[in-house]
Amino acid sequence: MSNKPGLRQRLGLEAFRAKRQQQKESHELRTLFWECTLRCNVACRHCGSDCRACVEQADMPKEDFLRVIDSITPHVDTHRVFIIFTGGEPLMRKDLEICGRELYRREYPWGIVTNGLHLSRQRLDSLLQAGMHSITVSLDGFEDAHNWLRCHPLSFQRATEAIRMLTGEEEIIWDVVTCVNQNNIEQLPAFRDFLIGIGVRRWRIFTIFPVGRAAEVPELQLSDKQFTGLLDFIVSTRQEGKIQLNFACEGFLGRYEMKARDYFYHCNAGISVASVRVDGSISGCPSIRANYNQGNIYRDDFMQVWNERFVPFRDREWARQGECADCSMFRYCEGNGMHLHDEAGRLLVCHYRRIE
Repeated sequence: MSNKPGLRQRLGLEAFRAKRQQQKESHELRTLFWECTLRCNVACRHCGSDCRACVEQADMPKEDFLRVIDSITPHVDTHRVFIIFTGGEPLMRKDLEICGRELYRREYPWGIVTNGLHLSRQRLDSLLQAGMHSITVSLDGFEDAHNWLRCHPLSFQRATEAIRMLTGEEEIIWDVVTCVNQNNIEQLPAFRDFLIGIGVRRWRIFTIFPVGRAAEVPELQLSDKQFTGLLDFIVSTRQEGKIQLNFACEGFLGRYEMKARDYFYHCNAGISVASVRVDGSISGCPSIRANYNQGNIYRDDFMQVWNERFVPFRDREWARQGECADCSMFRYCEGNGMHLHDEAGRLLVCHYRRIE
C-alpha cells in the first residue's frame, strides 16, 4: 500500500502549508518551556538529557527566569503564552509554587510535565492554589513495563495514584503520555482499556528516538512493522471514541495525516514554541540538541533572539539533504521534527518512510 496522502489529504496539506508560512512570518510566541532543573528522581532508559538525581548543573534560580518573563511581557498577550515547567523532574524543586504564583500574578497560564513520583495530594493542592492550569503525567504501560523503562520500583504505583487524583479535578487540563517500545507495544489494547477504566480522557503516544540513553537500548526502538501497527491502533482507538488519543507531533505520517492526530503534522519549535534551558540557553523545544541553541538569557535579550535568530527553525531548506533531498513530501514535512536531526543536520528518523 502506498503511504502517499490521498487527494483530500493533499488539498488539506496544501491549505495548511500556506497557513504555516504565515505563522513562520509572524512567529507569535505561544508556548515557553522552562527547563527548571536537570535533577530527577528516576533514571529513565530513554532519557535524552541524561538527567539524574545529582547533577553538576545547578537549578536555574526562579528570579532569573522571571526576569525573562518580565522582558517578554510588553511584547506578548500574556493570556496566550503558555509556560510549561519541565526538566529533569520539576517536582524536585520546592519553589515551583512561588514561581507559579508570580506567573499567575502576571496573568500567564502555566503547567508542568511530571513522572508523578512526588505528586502527593498535598503537593497537587499546593500547585493548584498557585494557579496551575495543566499537568501531564507519564505512564508507560502496566507495572512491569513502566517500571522497567523508568528504572524505579514505585514509579507505576505513584504515577497511577497521581492520575487517579487528577480524575477528580475538573478545573485543570491534564493528560497522560506513553512512550511506546518493544516492552509495552503488545499491551496497548489492554492498557488503553485500563486508562479508560481509571478515568483518563486524554492520551498521547510517543515513540522513542535514538538519542542519549535511548541510543544504547535496542528494545526501545520499534520495527517498521510495529510502527505501522501502532498507527493503526491509534486510528482504530480514535474511531471508537472512548478516549481522546493523539500521536505526538513527532513526524510526517503520509496517509495517516489527520487520522492519527487531530491536526496535520507540524514542528512548532522556533515558530511558536521556545525554551529556556537550565543553563540559560534559548532554543526551540527542550528535546532539541544544544547545537541548535540560539542565544542565552545571561547575555542576550530573549525577544531579540526570538525575533532575529531563529532562522534555522523557520527556513528549513538546510534540511533538504540525504533522504529528504528528492522527497516529494518535503514541502509538507520540512525534514521532520527539529529534535530528530543530529549535530550535522542529518535526519535520524523518517516516520514517512517507516510506514509499511
